[in-house]
Amino acid sequence: MRDATPAPALHRRSFLKYSGALGAAATITSTLSACSSGPESTNESGGGGEGADRTLTAVIGYGNDQSWDPLMTASAFAMAGNHHIYEGLLDTDPISREPYAALATAIPADLRATTWRFTLREGAKWHDGQPVTADDVVFTYERVLDPRTTTLAKNFFASWLKEVKKVDDTSVELILRFPFPDGAQRLTLAKIMPKHVFGKAGALDEATTGKAVGSGPYRQTAHHPKSNTTFAAFADYNGPRKAAFKKMNWLTIVDAAPRVAKISGSSAGAQISDNIPYANIAQLEKGGLKVEGGAGMNHLFLLFNTAHKPFDDVRVRQALHYAIDKEEMIRAALRGHGKAASSFLDEGNPTYRRAKPVYDHDPDKAKALLKAAGVSGLKVTLMAVNVSWIVDCLPTVKASWDAIGVETTLEPQETAALFTKLDQKKDFQVVAAASNPNQFGLDADLIMHYNYGPGNTWMRYARWENTSVAKDLFKQMDQATREPDAEKKKTMTQDYIDVVAENAVIYPVVHNELMTAWDSGELTGIRAQPYPGINVLQAKWA
Repeated sequence: MRDATPAPALHRRSFLKYSGALGAAATITSTLSACSSGPESTNESGGGGEGADRTLTAVIGYGNDQSWDPLMTASAFAMAGNHHIYEGLLDTDPISREPYAALATAIPADLRATTWRFTLREGAKWHDGQPVTADDVVFTYERVLDPRTTTLAKNFFASWLKEVKKVDDTSVELILRFPFPDGAQRLTLAKIMPKHVFGKAGALDEATTGKAVGSGPYRQTAHHPKSNTTFAAFADYNGPRKAAFKKMNWLTIVDAAPRVAKISGSSAGAQISDNIPYANIAQLEKGGLKVEGGAGMNHLFLLFNTAHKPFDDVRVRQALHYAIDKEEMIRAALRGHGKAASSFLDEGNPTYRRAKPVYDHDPDKAKALLKAAGVSGLKVTLMAVNVSWIVDCLPTVKASWDAIGVETTLEPQETAALFTKLDQKKDFQVVAAASNPNQFGLDADLIMHYNYGPGNTWMRYARWENTSVAKDLFKQMDQATREPDAEKKKTMTQDYIDVVAENAVIYPVVHNELMTAWDSGELTGIRAQPYPGINVLQAKWA
């Protein structure tokens, strides 16, 4: 972490720990901060109130004790909260992901240009009352692009954004390395931070532990790691999506039973919750709640250690994918709220194309591939995160692999413990975990680079990045990123996703829905997201 003076890049393990990247791909639905209904602070409502003045109480099914630094975090709770506290130059609609002007006054007229000029919204203020200036924008982007500093946001900008220049006190220019229209959507991932607050020595450490000062419609009023965070409408906000709730209290309740109890029954203490277990949908609907799912990227994936034989053989990796009875997994574990993966991308992604190959359930083909690889009597220890829906899926994986003669041992464990082992480069065979890059957007280029690429954390886990196939893949990915023609870029991306599918080093098994429940008699304008958290910037009291 860097303060006002130059400092060494953040150690990778610390980066993963505090960014929530351990959770983003391993997953946001982790139980890193498992808790029940929490201490008394979870019931804080900032004074209660009645009618339009009452407090919106939300339940988030993920921990809020990871970083709140908007350039570092992949925590579901913090990212959702930051969308209400901070603004980018442009932000995106939570469902369509279409960009709209936030701190900037307009979207650049020509997104194919290599210079984008932005004028800041007149009268925009920070939550401490200071004016937002171009210096704040430059401060933020210099941190994003600083090669000496490790931030999660750097992964989304460094390849195409060269620099950001101050034009005057209220305008800036973004200088691109090449035309990159998709970058407009990514600007929401660079939430602008006040230089006078976070440019001070040690201030970024405070952001890590929960301090948030933005220019958005809500200001943070209290933060209690592992229990709740509270918000209040920012009276001086003059942007496009004004606060509809005077106060909000977001509770973190990771355990399913107390989370469901908090929004249901005569003693319900909250109006909305994400991460609803499939088994509770009917119960909540019967109780009068609206329950809707968001289908997207959320998926169970397998990660193979290609340095551990026989998983260096692509035929073995393919065999284990073909062996899995995905329809049984969807029926038994996901209660019908999922689809078998037919690409790395989910079917709703704009760049989706059915991959070559698709790993439909084919145990005979799996056996033939193992035989062709000269593998018999294989014993596999499947390490897995102990996220509830992943654990529910594991028996189907074991039964499927046992059925083709692969003796399987399941080892579900705390997410932090599992990834500590990977970070320490301990030997392993196969890992099952969950990921949802949709929290960063729908951009296939972004999604694929999050998982694949030279120097990528996931490639290091897989011990695959130095193979000739991987190096060729990375070249294809770089060429697609730089392709200016949208249709050509789409085809090039689909083609290299076929390579990813064929090699199955890190590859999804199923994509599932994420469920949100709310009291439609209390709230309107709620839309279920296909990624963790909630967004109430267009919601209001009924």
